[in-house]
Amino acid sequence: MDDPVQPRSADPRPRRRDRHGRGMRGPVAPPQVPLSASRAEVFTDLVQDSVERLERRWPQLADVDFLVLEVPPLGGADGEWRDEVVPLGGSLSASEGRPARVIIYRRPVEIRTKGRDERAALVHEVVVEQVADLLGLSPESVDPRYGDDD
Repeated sequence: MDDPVQPRSADPRPRRRDRHGRGMRGPVAPPQVPLSASRAEVFTDLVQDSVERLERRWPQLADVDFLVLEVPPLGGADGEWRDEVVPLGGSLSASEGRPARVIIYRRPVEIRTKGRDERAALVHEVVVEQVADLLGLSPESVDPRYGDDD
């Protein structure tokens, strides 16, 4: 019994695993991989891509705020929408120091689409329609490819 136990070193080591070999592990995917992006982040990226595409043709859109909300607010006094159809987007004109806004509702758009390409196409259509409404133009004049089934 001349084998004394060595004391622990003074500098603490970070504990990476628990005593059973489980515990903190690395992320499932690195941050640069699309798997790590949430659905909301991916949707916001689709809206931003569509806006950038339109800003090249319409530079005045740089002054417009583009927002993504989960769902549209209830409209009427009784807490229901005025129409039977749930809106996919909306636009608000500029007023009293507040810039014009285009709003895209994420959940209604996601429910109506099956894949990423279909979702991107619908997002772009909604953005074009709302920008056209804001500018007082037809959607075809805002984006000549509007309505094309590419």
